Amino acid sequence: MIHSRIPLFTQLSSLLAAAHATTVVQWGTCTDNFGSLLPVDCGTLLVPLDYTVTSNETYRLDLLRVPATIQPAKGSIVLNFGGPGEVGRSTLAGYATLLQALSGGGYNLISFDPRGTSASNMPFTCYDSEYELQKFADAQTAPDVDDTAALGRLWARGTIDANTCAQKHSVTGTLIGTAFTARDVMSIAESVGEDGLLRYWGFSYGTTLGATLVAMFPDKVDKVILDGVQNPHQYYHSYADFEEWELADQSFSGMFNSCVASPDVCSLAKSNPNATATDLEQSFFDLVNTLDQRPIAVGDLTVDSSVLYLLAANSLYATTSWENTTLMFDMLMTGEIDEISFLEFVGRVIPIDNTTLLTIGSVYPPLEGIHCSDRTPAARAGTYDKFLPAVYELSNTSKIIGRSDISLSMACAQWKLDAKERYEGDFQVSPKNPVLLIANTYDGHTPIQSAYNVSAGFEGSVVLEVKGYGHTSLVLPSLCTSQTTAGYWVNGTLPEPGTVCQVDAPPFSNISWANILEEIS
Repeated sequence: MIHSRIPLFTQLSSLLAAAHATTVVQWGTCTDNFGSLLPVDCGTLLVPLDYTVTSNETYRLDLLRVPATIQPAKGSIVLNFGGPGEVGRSTLAGYATLLQALSGGGYNLISFDPRGTSASNMPFTCYDSEYELQKFADAQTAPDVDDTAALGRLWARGTIDANTCAQKHSVTGTLIGTAFTARDVMSIAESVGEDGLLRYWGFSYGTTLGATLVAMFPDKVDKVILDGVQNPHQYYHSYADFEEWELADQSFSGMFNSCVASPDVCSLAKSNPNATATDLEQSFFDLVNTLDQRPIAVGDLTVDSSVLYLLAANSLYATTSWENTTLMFDMLMTGEIDEISFLEFVGRVIPIDNTTLLTIGSVYPPLEGIHCSDRTPAARAGTYDKFLPAVYELSNTSKIIGRSDISLSMACAQWKLDAKERYEGDFQVSPKNPVLLIANTYDGHTPIQSAYNVSAGFEGSVVLEVKGYGHTSLVLPSLCTSQTTAGYWVNGTLPEPGTVCQVDAPPFSNISWANILEEIS
C-alpha cells in the first residue's frame, strides 16, 4: 500500500486517468536532431502538475518514439534509463537500434525527459552562475573518511545545497519525486491509443521507478523488465544506498584480472609484465597514497586521490572503459602522461573546463533533487553526528566507491523538500503478469542480490543472471540475453529460474553489440 494519504490519491488518480482517457498523443517530426540511426518521431502529453490536488495546472511531457521495425506494432514500451535525472529522449535515440533488437522489433519504444531533467521544462537547477556551479561540483568528491576536516566541509556543503535548493525550488522540488513520475508513465501508457496496460523497461534507478510502478499499479502490468536493479527499500528508507556498492570492489578487482589476461591491449600489464592482478591493484592504492601526499598537475587539473577514486568508480559502469582507465593509471604511475588524451578521458568524469562543468552540472542537481525528496523523513539524519556512522558504513561496504556516495547522502540527510507523494509500501504485490529482472553477476553499482530482493516481493517474477562485469545488461553483448529479452517481449516467455546468460564480448576485446546484432540478423 502507499502512504496513509494515498487512498485519496488513488481515487484522484482514477479521476485524472479518466479525464485523460480521450487524449491520444499526436506524433510528428522532431524539432531537435537526436541523431538516431532509426526513424524517430516526437510528441507531447499534458499531465497533472500535482497529482495530489484537483487543479487545472499541467506539466508537459516531451516524448520521443522509435516506431516498431516490424509492423503492425504489438504495442508501446515506455523506457527510463536511470539516474535519477537521466534524460530519456536522447538516450533512447542513441540506443534505438540495440533496443529494437532486444525487444524483437515488434514494439514502439517511447521515452521522455522526467520531471526536473529538462533544461527548458521545469528544470531542477539550484545554481545559475558558473562560480556557484563550480563550488557545487567541487564538493562531488571522494573524501578520505579519516579526514574529519574534509568530512566537516562536505557536510557544510550539503547544508548549503539543501538550503539553496529549498529557497529556489520550494514548489518544483516537491513535484519531481518518483511516485509522480510513475503516474506520468501510466499517463503515457493510457494515452497512446492502446489497451492502457503497462509495458515498461527500466535500467538502474529506472528499476526503482519500475518497482514503484508495479507496486502502485499491479493490475495494470502487462510486461515489465527491470535491468540493473536497485534496492528500492534502501532508496526510500536508508541514510545511503549501502547495498548498491556491495560488489564494487570485486568488480574493480576484475578489471586487473582481465588486464593481466590481456597484456597486448592493457598498457598497465604491458608496463609491468611480471605483475599479478593483485600487484597491479596494489599499485593503484600505492598511487592513491602518493597523490594523497603530493598531488600533481596535468594541464589545469590538479590530480589527487579523489580523481583516482572517481576514475575507479566510473570504471564500474562498463568494461569498454577498462582499456582507457588502466591506460590513465599507467600514465600516472610511469609519469609519462599524454596531457590531451588524459584530460579528454578524465573530462567525462569530472569538470575540467566550462563545457564539462555545464554538462556534469546539468546531470547531478536533478539526481540530488529527485533522490533526496524521495527519501522519507526517517531517512534524513539531520545532524552530522547522527549521520557519521553512515559514512563509515559506506566506506566499509566499498573502499573504491563508498566514499563517492558521501556527498549526495550528506545533502539528502539535510534536505528540506519532500516529494508530495511517496510510495511507502513493502513492494509485496501480485502483478497482473510476471516481471522479468536482469542482473549482471559482477555489477559494481547494483549487485545481483538487489534483483533477488525485489523479485521476492513480485509474485511470479524471475531473475536472469548475465555472467559479466558492468552496470546493466546493455553493456554486455550477449546473444543469450538478446534472445531472452526478445522472447519475453514478443511471447511473454520467462527464462527458467536460475538461468545464466554467458557474455560474448570479453573485457579488453573489440567485440560489440554490433557483432551480436549482425549474428541475430
